[in-house]
Amino acid sequence: MHDHILATATTDKNLALTLKVLPAIVVILIVSGLCGRLALRLWQPRVLGEMVAGVLLGPTLFGWLFPDAQAKVFPPEVKPILYVLSTLGLTLYMFLVGAGMDHGGSGPKQPPSRPALLSISGILPALLLGGATGYLFYGTLSGDGVDRWFFATYLGGALSITAFPMLARILYERGLENSPIGRLTLLAGGIDDAVAWCLLAVLTAIHNDAGPGDAVRTIALAVLFVVAMLTVVSRGLRIFGRHVLRAGEVTPGAMYVIVLVPVVAGWLTDWIGIYSVFGGFIAGLSMPRDPEFRRLVHGRMMDVVSTLLLPIFFTFSGLNTKLDGLGGGMTLLAFAAILTAGFIGKFAGCSLAMRSIGFGWRESNAVGALMNARGLMILIFINIGLAQGMIDQRVFSMLVLVAVITTAAALPLYLWALPQRLEADQRQKTADEEEALAPA
Repeated sequence: MHDHILATATTDKNLALTLKVLPAIVVILIVSGLCGRLALRLWQPRVLGEMVAGVLLGPTLFGWLFPDAQAKVFPPEVKPILYVLSTLGLTLYMFLVGAGMDHGGSGPKQPPSRPALLSISGILPALLLGGATGYLFYGTLSGDGVDRWFFATYLGGALSITAFPMLARILYERGLENSPIGRLTLLAGGIDDAVAWCLLAVLTAIHNDAGPGDAVRTIALAVLFVVAMLTVVSRGLRIFGRHVLRAGEVTPGAMYVIVLVPVVAGWLTDWIGIYSVFGGFIAGLSMPRDPEFRRLVHGRMMDVVSTLLLPIFFTFSGLNTKLDGLGGGMTLLAFAAILTAGFIGKFAGCSLAMRSIGFGWRESNAVGALMNARGLMILIFINIGLAQGMIDQRVFSMLVLVAVITTAAALPLYLWALPQRLEADQRQKTADEEEALAPA
């Protein structure tokens, strides 16, 4: 039987590819499950364990210790398949995050100035401090053919990113996604990363000599997409949502519509020039706001997306991550300066912003800790930069370490600022608000 399968695989290219992809997925799920469980035992979110699992399966550990085995598990022809699955997984996950947000339905409405202020406070200080660090260490860090100001802007942009998917998963795992700080943080984190990707689009256009017209086109189309989704598409989906609620379940026909919306939205944002994750998130925000509709959709999709597809995303990113290139002397000093600039810019900026709009210091520091995590979003950002020649391998390695350190520090700092008894108060406050707003 085994010989027959091998013989068939030599003539059937699709079967041959399947016999390579499935073992890779099996390895990814086993390692991600183990690392996720270990992360929980270490009081870290499961997503950090999955992120570390992805990095360990790449050249950092698996490829270093067992290069032949790693090459056999993840041959070149498997990587494009993993890329497609990982992109689909992240797009659908962020769709579920957007669809699950109580962005005005059962909780008190957020004044637009609040998430805008928090977002600006998370972007500008990190952008300025990171840019100043890049400008100062330009001679040590930058490769040939990259202008000093360009390099400084790119480094500041990378440090201004928030790990939006990780932030969302932490809030969901702790039941705070619809709390006052949860809603505010998710909105601000989404704005943060959307701005960062628009900045990357501008830098890519400049670096590739595409001219300012391409960058303006990208931003204009992104704004048009958001407006269309949150007005025209949202109205149509409200009618669709009423049909689903009347049926009392998500029928197979309705499921086609629900999956099609984020997939098309992700495709459009990729075509526009920003990452498909934001298409998925905006598609989620455009879905009906009824709590029962959200519950039905999450019940059908969340487990499969978070268990199967997200670990593939983390692993694909890890396969492109190489933690080498760090030396001594000025390189280590530059790394310390980059880490410090990124940490102070995000944590202090967001904490002070939250305090200025009336939150207590503990809540403010908790949000600062969450917004300071960068996770895999910065890895996507810097992988693009590395591929485009905007940064070299040393800077890439430094920013990978920044991602790991700030992400690992996020939950301990959050729990220090907002221990369980105060976190329970946040959940109770949310429940009281929903009860007060529920129809009699």
